Order: sequence, then structure tokens, then C-alpha cells
Amino acid sequence: MKSLLSIASFSLLLAACGSQQKQAEQKTTQKEVSPTTYAETITEAELKTLLYEYASDEFNGRETGTEGEEKAVNFLKAHYMTYGVPAAKGNNDYFQKVPLEKLAAPDVTLTANGTALKNLEDIVSITAMPTSQFSANQVIDLGYGIEADNYSNYKNIDVSGKVVFIRSGEPKNEDGTYLISGTEEATKWSNLRQEFATKRDIAKEKGAKAVLYYNPNIFGMAARRYGSSSGRMVLSGNDNNMYYMLLNNAAAKAILNTDTAIDNAFTNKTYNTNIAIDYTNKSEALNGNNVVAFIEGTEKPNEYIVISAHLDHIGNHDGEINNGADDDGSGTVAVLEIAEAFAKAKKDGHGPKRSIVFLNVTGEEKGLLGSSYYTDIDPIFPLDQTVADLNIDMIGRIDPKREGDRNYVYLIGSDKLSTELHNISEEVNSKYTNIELDYTYNDENDPNRFYYRSDHYNFAKNNIPVIFYFNGTHDDYHRPSDTVEKINYDLLENRARLVFYTAWELANRDQRIVVDKAE
Repeated sequence: MKSLLSIASFSLLLAACGSQQKQAEQKTTQKEVSPTTYAETITEAELKTLLYEYASDEFNGRETGTEGEEKAVNFLKAHYMTYGVPAAKGNNDYFQKVPLEKLAAPDVTLTANGTALKNLEDIVSITAMPTSQFSANQVIDLGYGIEADNYSNYKNIDVSGKVVFIRSGEPKNEDGTYLISGTEEATKWSNLRQEFATKRDIAKEKGAKAVLYYNPNIFGMAARRYGSSSGRMVLSGNDNNMYYMLLNNAAAKAILNTDTAIDNAFTNKTYNTNIAIDYTNKSEALNGNNVVAFIEGTEKPNEYIVISAHLDHIGNHDGEINNGADDDGSGTVAVLEIAEAFAKAKKDGHGPKRSIVFLNVTGEEKGLLGSSYYTDIDPIFPLDQTVADLNIDMIGRIDPKREGDRNYVYLIGSDKLSTELHNISEEVNSKYTNIELDYTYNDENDPNRFYYRSDHYNFAKNNIPVIFYFNGTHDDYHRPSDTVEKINYDLLENRARLVFYTAWELANRDQRIVVDKAE
């Protein structure tokens, strides 16, 4: 018996040593594995095969809430299942339902001192509101409605719960230079795309109940846009609480109770004006779906890297299908290929240390609705444990300004919240892909406001570091001519690999990246 026990003990000792050696070898292999092994599984041939189906007429332009979008989300689910990438919610439930409202022009009357002003004739209601009524007996003339470091129309003025009147443009010095910039260069306060949203957002932040925006130069254009059945949508139950209305000249005079022209020679002033707003919402309820897949981390499963792209496009208009091969078919198939690469790594025993979330969102073309729902209403994974969002929106074409210099990609946002993320992005690119990283549209004063116009922004506003990968616009942007044969599949492959390498590095670092620029 003693002899048998000794032999057994010796055998167990050998087995234990062998097991420890095997574990050590596995750790060494895990550490030494090159991500290139898996990045090279992302190929232009596979991307092309995926995109030729995804951006085909069969999907009818993938408009949010339509049968075409339903086909798109089922396409994504089928491929995630084939690749062995589980559903984020478990039980093969890849869909996150996004409740929406399809807007129609509301019935709105704004009465000022007894004068009834009609929507689309005298005023244009810009934001969607619940059916409601509101009244006030004062209007605060806020001039330009600006708040900057060296100029503010809000100084010593409380606008909470009030009606405010603001003008387009910004102040100038006597020599014709702009007061805010101190130069001949206008700022965002004069740029139509920027000021329209920025002035609204500041007033809302200050608690204003209604903003009456005077810009007669764009009144006709706004009336056509907001008066048509253009398929505009909002998240259901996410109603605004501030009326935002554009005024023509007659409406402005009625509200300020004056017969004189509305000019820029103003001082902030409170007018005794009886205001009544009667608003009837005429929206239609419908649903979209985000598609969310997930690879659980091996060591830090409760920290998450999100890789996102929007699955929708603008649909069928006047019998012409907008297939959206670049926007954002290119980003969508890139996410699929990246997911497959990570799944192969995990199958080989080289799964990421942190979890990877593959987020295909709906309603981007309707106002970033799917990503807003994920971040603001129903984050499947905690935002405070979300390390970064790598967002891919149009990476298959060449900006006409870059013809002849095609090996590039525009990066937006990489340095906005985390210096470390920006540096990692640069290092990964230098090591693996050698793409020119162009930061043209990363400029704080970019008049296109691209930083605010894709799904990464809903993560960034929650202080989650982001990178937005983008090839720029082209003549086929939002047109039926954005088709699969115009995609540069070699560029799509290399740009998708860049995202994969960056995600690999973020997922496998010992420490999560530091957010050093949060507001």
C-alpha cells in the first residue's frame, strides 16, 4: 500500500507540473499572439460579398421602421450567429427594440398680442413636442443669444421658464472684425449649421421654455423641410420640453410689438407681450431595432469596448432606391468582419481581455436615434464601464479632395476626451496599417459639425472616449448613386483592419485608457 501511494503521489505531482507548464505555455502563447493573424481574416473579398447583398435593392434602402430595415437586422443576426458571436442580451436575442414616432407637421398656433401666427406661414415649429398649451406675458429679447468667454447675452438675465427672442449672426467691432474672434473670421455663432443648434442648446440648458429664432433668410427653406412628410422621427417618450420656432419678419414684429424693422441695434430688453402657444402633435408610432452582439472578455469581462456603425439608410424616394453602399453599408460590413476576426481569436484561445460590444444602430439618419436610445435610455452594458466607442460611418470611398492621395482616413474625436486614446490610435496605425490619419474635420470650428453628426457623439457626450472613422462626403452622398461598384474594397479592408487593431489594443491593455479631458 505504501508503495502504491508513493507511485500515485508521484504521478499526481507529475500531472500537476505538466498542468502548470501547459498553463504557462498558454499564457506565453496568449501574450505573444499577433493580432495580424486575425486582422488578415478581414479581406476585401469577404467585405465585397457582404456589401453586395446588404446594399442591394432587396433591402429597399434600409429606412428606419420599414420592411427593408427588418431584412437588414435579420441579415446581421444571421451573420453573427454564423460567426459564433453571441447576442448581447443572451438567448439569441440580438435585437434592442427602439420605440419611435414618425413625425408629421404639427398643428401649431402662436398668438402674440391677439395676432394669430400660423405654422409654416408665419412661424416654423422646429422641435417635436407633446400636444400642449403654454402662455406667458413677457418675451425677453436676448439679441444674438450668445454665451462666449468674451461676450454674453445671458449676463445677469434669468431665462428659466421664459420665452426668449434671438437673432441670427454675431456682433462685430467698429472696424468690421468679429468681436468674439477679434479677427475677420466669423465663428460658429454665424455659421448656419452651427448657430441653429448651438443657440438652441444654450437656451435649453438655461431653462428657457420657448425660443423664438429670427432668421428670415432661411424661413422658406425651413418651412419646406419641416412642413413636408419627410419621414422625420424622434424617440418615443423622449419629448422635448422647450418650444423652438423660427420666425419670419411679420411674426417678429408682432411678438416684439413694433412696426419698425428688426435690426441688430439692440439692447437686451423684456417686452410685455401676451404669448399663447397651442401645439397639437400628429406623429405616428413605430419601431426600429438596434442589433447588439457581444464577445465576453477573458480577464476584465465587465469593461467594454464598443464598435459601432449605423444599419439604416434613407430608403426609397420617388421610386428610386438609395442603397447606401458607403453610408453606412461600408461601416456595417466592417463591423461584421471585425466581429468574425475576434470570434476566431476567441475560438483559438486568444479572446480579448475586455469585452467587445458590436453595436449596429438604427435611426442614425433620423437624428442618431438608435445610439441615443442605447446611451440615454437603455444601455445594455453600463456606460461607466464602457472604455471607448470606435464608430465607423462611411469608410469605403474617396473624398474628391483626396483623389490621387487615397490611402487616408479622416479621424474625428480621438483626442477630445482622452489623450491616451489618440496616442494609441497613432501608434497602432504606425505599427500595422500605415494609413494617413487626416484630422481636418476634427477641428473644433469645423463648419460641417461632423463630430456631432454620427453615433459616436452619444457616447462622447457621456464622457466615453470615441474615434469616428470617416472617408468624407462625395457626390453620391445620400443619392441613389451610392452603389456597391463604387466602393474601393482595398481601402475598406485596410481601414477596417485599423479599427480591429485599435480595438485589439484597447481590449488587451493592462489598464483601461484614462479620460483626462472630460467636461
